Amino acid sequence: MIESRGLTKLFKDKKRGEIRAVDNVSFLCKPGQIYGLLGANGAGKTTTLRMLATILEPTDGTAVVCGHDVIEDPQKVRANVGFLSAATALYPRLSSQEMVEYFGRLNGLDEATLRKRIDDIFGRLDMNSFRDRRCDKLSTGMKQKTSIARTLIHDPQVMIFDEPTLGLDIMTARTIIDFIRECRQRGKTVIFSTHVMSEAEKLCDTIGIIQSGKLLAEGSLAELRERYKENDLEEIFVKIVAPLYTNGEAA
Repeated sequence: MIESRGLTKLFKDKKRGEIRAVDNVSFLCKPGQIYGLLGANGAGKTTTLRMLATILEPTDGTAVVCGHDVIEDPQKVRANVGFLSAATALYPRLSSQEMVEYFGRLNGLDEATLRKRIDDIFGRLDMNSFRDRRCDKLSTGMKQKTSIARTLIHDPQVMIFDEPTLGLDIMTARTIIDFIRECRQRGKTVIFSTHVMSEAEKLCDTIGIIQSGKLLAEGSLAELRERYKENDLEEIFVKIVAPLYTNGEAA
């Protein structure tokens, strides 16, 4: 389970002064559910997810992931989390398989378990044709599949996906979407950020709309349609965030 409790992150900028990247964000995501953070670029999605994954420390507030506080017990949080970003870097000189092996050993898997997990994951993601190819020779889609394999090698209970289909071709993106659905079917807790309306519609049990670091609305797609009297998610999104642009808060 993921429970965000008033998560806040401030950054200092020489020109702009104090930037409130995330502002008092609270939400709950239970096992077997996908919670979608929907927002434009710069809305605060990535910063929120990085705090949940313990990559960034909150300025205020906290979160509990699989029963562990992200501030008080970050190591146990990391042991239970798989974090995937479109910007995830791979070691260029390692092969796809070597990359995944490295992270499996880093997470304490014994060799027999590691071999079984690699064979299973590489088969499921159709990666066997490039398992021995160096990461710097992989296509964008192959790199993203390798990042997914690296993320789930230790079979974490919580999966955090930050814009995972960004820049991918339609077939690779579809593989990623299907995999996220599979995570939900296996009872994992999934949080997923995107600015693509169709992805949020297809995947998310609950959608949280974030802009200027604030969680402005949340609910199921049906609940949001009823609340805002719009059927199209894009129209709902515009109706919710437009007042911030009118007031100059979204700059």
